[in-house]
Amino acid sequence: MTENPIIEDDLPEQLRIRREKRAGLIQRGIEPYPVSVPRTKSLSEIRAKYVGLEVDVATGDIESVTGRIIFKRDTGKLCFATLREGDGTELQAMFSLDKVGEDSLDAWKSDIDLGDIVSVTGEIITSKRGELSILANSWQLASKSLRPLPNDHKPMSEETRVRMRYVDLIVRPEARANARMRPAVMHSLRETFHDRNYLEVETPMLQVQHGGAAARPFKTFSNAYDMDLFLRIAPELFLKRCVVGGIERVFEINRNFRNEGADSSHSPEFAMIEGYEAYGDWRTIADLTRALVQNASTAIYGSHVARHHDGRESNLGGTWKEISLYDAISEGVGESVTALTPIAELKKLAEKIGLKVDPNWITGKLAEEIFEHFTSGQLIEPTFVMGFPIDNAPLVRAHRDIPGVVEKWDLYVDGFELATGYSELIDPVIQRERLVEQATLGAKGDFEAMSVDEDFLRAMEFAMPPMGGFGMGVDRLLMALTGLGIRETILFPLVKPESD
Repeated sequence: MTENPIIEDDLPEQLRIRREKRAGLIQRGIEPYPVSVPRTKSLSEIRAKYVGLEVDVATGDIESVTGRIIFKRDTGKLCFATLREGDGTELQAMFSLDKVGEDSLDAWKSDIDLGDIVSVTGEIITSKRGELSILANSWQLASKSLRPLPNDHKPMSEETRVRMRYVDLIVRPEARANARMRPAVMHSLRETFHDRNYLEVETPMLQVQHGGAAARPFKTFSNAYDMDLFLRIAPELFLKRCVVGGIERVFEINRNFRNEGADSSHSPEFAMIEGYEAYGDWRTIADLTRALVQNASTAIYGSHVARHHDGRESNLGGTWKEISLYDAISEGVGESVTALTPIAELKKLAEKIGLKVDPNWITGKLAEEIFEHFTSGQLIEPTFVMGFPIDNAPLVRAHRDIPGVVEKWDLYVDGFELATGYSELIDPVIQRERLVEQATLGAKGDFEAMSVDEDFLRAMEFAMPPMGGFGMGVDRLLMALTGLGIRETILFPLVKPESD
């Protein structure tokens, strides 16, 4: 192994000193990164086995444990350290002159730093203060940390936590808890689906045509096929193909990609769960969505009351509130607005409330923007917003009673949209008309418009049963359960490269 003195000359002092320690270990024939070290039990297993041990007890049990050093106190003949393993379990290690010998104790004091990972072999005891400990007979370095851990008195900024999540997981219990919460939520989601006889499938992430949502896609290129491809914005059209094929209850937990803005509730890459149920409708799907959310809360907190990171509680229980989108608009502007209100009238209302109008917005899009103007951040308790404009929902069935509206709801929690559900459009003739309209909008410069997917239409022509469907952001579900922003619920969110 060789060193690069040109690089090392530019390093901050702490990094330089640690690299010098690494080099010194190698010179003495000690491997700072061994292929293996002794380990007979995890720290959590030690904690579980010796729970309730009395004060100042020597068990006679010899074990080898490993952990990262997060505290170290070196005195004359007795040194102390706190070891922590990945799940956050900690154990005190004690190093006495009479047990390890002078050379080993001196090496511990000089070679080992906070952040290093070590293996300690010794007797499991309790100290005179009752602290469960391992009294070392020997120790070995498992991995030398060349960078110091952050100072407890100067917490990392959110940007640093996101960029260096590996350090965040080391030092912050909340980060470890959040990382373990996600798989527990995923397990709960799958259990709820499986209990309702849904089949989990996987559909393509690389697609010839993007569809299933109004969003701007990422484009890529396949060398093997010599063709442009899209990263999927939604799995909807493939899941509906499954229903045509007889998989009547189907869901997928998937990664989606949308080439759009990023903020506290949006990420270009995100996890979504989508499901479709033959012979269901938007009401059936609303019940399913409520069960998914409430069961996830129970899996994490033991109840429908979610406890947020800032101490606030969010009650996700009961039967959730419903409001009409157009009733909310009417209340906001102070006059009656329906799906049949002309766009010219909507533009006048938008001007009146100070809403800047994009000239490319169609009638339904403008109506939804007016709704957002009045309700943004206001819908805190779980609320289904019912009945959306038909021209902005090309894959949804027309409302059975209200002209110009589709049977679509959006679920809001804590001021953001968590999920959306529908009675699905199954008439292939009407679906073709809708997609042709979308393609026309796309030709006029609407980057979010869908294209005409001939294979999907062909699948519909084999007869698609009546169904309800929904999509819910998994990252946003974690937001609803924790009160955190989306970058804290994603383990490694996309961040720009660090500037030089």
